[in-house]
Amino acid sequence: MGRLENKVAIITGAARGQGEQEARLFVREGAKVLITDVLDAEGEALARELGPAARYQHLDVSREEDWARAVAAAAELGALNVLVNNAAVVMAKTIEDTSLADYQRVIGINQVGTFLGIRSVIGPMRRAGGGSIINVSSIDGLQSKNGLIAYSSSKWAIRGLTKSAALELGPHGIRVNSIHPGGIDTPMGNPGSVSSETLDRFYTLQAIPRVGQPVEVAWMAVFLASDEASYCSGSEYPVDGGWNAGARNPLLPGGTLP
Repeated sequence: MGRLENKVAIITGAARGQGEQEARLFVREGAKVLITDVLDAEGEALARELGPAARYQHLDVSREEDWARAVAAAAELGALNVLVNNAAVVMAKTIEDTSLADYQRVIGINQVGTFLGIRSVIGPMRRAGGGSIINVSSIDGLQSKNGLIAYSSSKWAIRGLTKSAALELGPHGIRVNSIHPGGIDTPMGNPGSVSSETLDRFYTLQAIPRVGQPVEVAWMAVFLASDEASYCSGSEYPVDGGWNAGARNPLLPGGTLP
């Protein structure tokens, strides 16, 4: 049996990148998966490729009515017991150049979308006897960078959403955790599609001196969705190559690469 046998999952932003890899691994590990996104052609193609264990549903995570339709579609696959709130957008602008509309768009997708996802699955998961909600935050939800005022705000907010929901939903058998990816080679993190070898140059001072791959984040999602994580809730799981540990200093002992 796979690690996710007999589980039904909704994964948002699953048409490509990190969400696509999560969908692939979830199906491989025995789950039935509702792939959701606003990229309909890519999402439908992925569902066809993955076969009868997957289906696609259009979902704008900032719209309540879309969440209602997604939950109803997931019910056709079985009792819902996993949600991966993966959908997100990033915007790099200075604070002065960030308009209110800019800020609200990022917050609406990343933060409000996560809230709506959590709220939408409580009833189905309670009826299923429990479940796992996995909220994808970011390394920028543990620290930040200049130019990421909206994105970082939303990713820090996901930490609070996660902890509050974990406390409230734990008595119902619903676990809630957050994943914090570092630099990952996805269409969002690498919009110019430069090679992984080129991207590696930006990470030479972190503990694992390379860019991360989407499947490495997906494996963490598999763990948190599985019964292996049955005593894990309200916690933060970095998948960041050691970024959050600090930076290697080449001027100090042990600071140079082999």
